[in-house]
Amino acid sequence: MYEVEVKVPADIETVAERLDELGAEKVDTVVQTDTYYDAPHRNFVETDEAFRVRRETRKGETNAKVTYKGPLLEAESKSREEFETGVENGDDIDAIVQRLGFEPAATVRKNRRVYKVREYDVTLDAVDGVGEFVEVEGETDGDIEPVREGAYEVLRDLCLNPDEQERTSYLGMLLSDANE
Repeated sequence: MYEVEVKVPADIETVAERLDELGAEKVDTVVQTDTYYDAPHRNFVETDEAFRVRRETRKGETNAKVTYKGPLLEAESKSREEFETGVENGDDIDAIVQRLGFEPAATVRKNRRVYKVREYDVTLDAVDGVGEFVEVEGETDGDIEPVREGAYEVLRDLCLNPDEQERTSYLGMLLSDANE
């Protein structure tokens, strides 16, 4: 499965109003805390991969997931292979991966509001230390281009410009800001 994601900086309150005008379905509100790890056997910055443990808090309950993201597949979007699975205990998986030699690289925390527009998830993100963004995401097991073009159409429906796309991950932005 491939995740096709297009992300642009935006005032998320203005976009929320536009989503309401379009009759979009509000699906979820969640706080995500992502701990990204460096691998002992290769440099994820060089290979353009990511490995993280995500904690999601909804209505006072926290669940955890482990995610691997492969390198970008194209320059026109943030499309990549992704594998994700739930884990029973986020602290235990953190301990396991650290015992295997993975080291925490950084933590990204974001408040997300998720909407459904056609077959796309539209996420309004307020990311600590980084800013506000809108992500439009779809999935495919085949051709990326039609899913990407559909994401661009959703952005235009939200009065946003796909040409303003930010291809750097939140982790990359956070680390870049920390190094300045």
